[in-house]
Amino acid sequence: MPQIRPYRPADRDGLYDVCVKTADSGADATGILSDDRLWGDVWAVPYAERHPDLCWVVESDDARVIGYIVATDDTLSFERWFHDEWWPTRVGEYPEPPVTGHPRQDWVMSYAAARGGNDEPNAAEYPAHLHIDLLPETQGMGLGRRLTELLFTELAGRGVAGLHLGMNPDNIGAGKFYERLGMQVLPSAEGVRVYGVRFGAPSAIG
Repeated sequence: MPQIRPYRPADRDGLYDVCVKTADSGADATGILSDDRLWGDVWAVPYAERHPDLCWVVESDDARVIGYIVATDDTLSFERWFHDEWWPTRVGEYPEPPVTGHPRQDWVMSYAAARGGNDEPNAAEYPAHLHIDLLPETQGMGLGRRLTELLFTELAGRGVAGLHLGMNPDNIGAGKFYERLGMQVLPSAEGVRVYGVRFGAPSAIG
């Protein structure tokens, strides 16, 4: 039976692996970009580097990382750190856009470069944010809910007011999952769906 445990530095490659295998609206994105690790360098590993105490992994019976939740308790601070400290150390690992034959890579690189340049409109009331990814073999075990409960409990205990997350609206399964947790749709830009939950209000995890 898979087990949830706190993140360890040795899990870093596991984050990269799970991230790419779920990056295409929940499906495997292997080979879509020129380097599969780019997904993890934008949406998974920097959180583990900045906030290892807000990261948990799902470990399989044979000791593989097969899921994770990563987060920050302060979105604006995290985005500035990503822009000023994290991304400059990673961008040289990937071809600068445009990359012939990789139109989605242009978007990922541009998105990463722009992080920290604009305030997130929901961050004042919902300062934390998360990313959660689970391989298909974990489905039906309640692991996503358990991971989310762990994170919500930790954030509430720290006095964090709330949490938001953005997602591809095409990922219908993920949207239904967040709604089952009691998260509410928040204002968002075109092409993105944002959910949020306030801690101290009626529980999203009860």
